[in-house]
Amino acid sequence: MPSFDIVSELDMHEVNNALDQANREVGNRYDFKGVEATFTLKDGNVALKAEADFQLQQMLDILMQKLAKRGVDLKHLKAEDPVVFHKNATQTVKLQQGIATDIAKNIVKKIKSEKLKVQAAIQGEQVRVTGKKRDDLQNVISMLRDANLDVPLQYVNFRD
Repeated sequence: MPSFDIVSELDMHEVNNALDQANREVGNRYDFKGVEATFTLKDGNVALKAEADFQLQQMLDILMQKLAKRGVDLKHLKAEDPVVFHKNATQTVKLQQGIATDIAKNIVKKIKSEKLKVQAAIQGEQVRVTGKKRDDLQNVISMLRDANLDVPLQYVNFRD
C-alpha cells in the first residue's frame, strides 16, 4: 500500500554554513567596523549580539538573506524581541523543526475534508498518509502545497 510522510525538517548543515557566511560578512562590513557583532548557534537557537538595536535588525536581515540563498525556508525562523542593556543588545531567533500537534491535527482535518481515499495518522512530529492509489497521494501533496500553512512541509519516504 503506497504511503509517504509529511515532515518539517531543517537542514542544520546549511544553517551552520549560512551562519559562517553571515559572521564573515558582518566582520567585513564597514558599518560594523570596531563593533563586536556575532551570530552563535546553541540549543537550536541563533543568538545575535551587537551594540545597538538597529545593528541587530541589520544582522537579522543578513541572516535571512544568507539562509534564503542556502535554500532554507524562512518560515522555520521565529525572531524574538531584542533585549537592549546599556551597550549590549541581544536577540534570539528560534529555529522551528517538526510539526506541532495542533498543526498536525489541522493537516489531518484538511486531508479528510478532501474526501480522498487515504488515511492520515499523526506519528510524533510527522504525519503518515497511506492510500491504495498513488494518484490519491499525489493529490494530497498538491492540496497541501496550495494550502497556506505557517509551517514549511517536506514529503519524504514515498513508498509503493
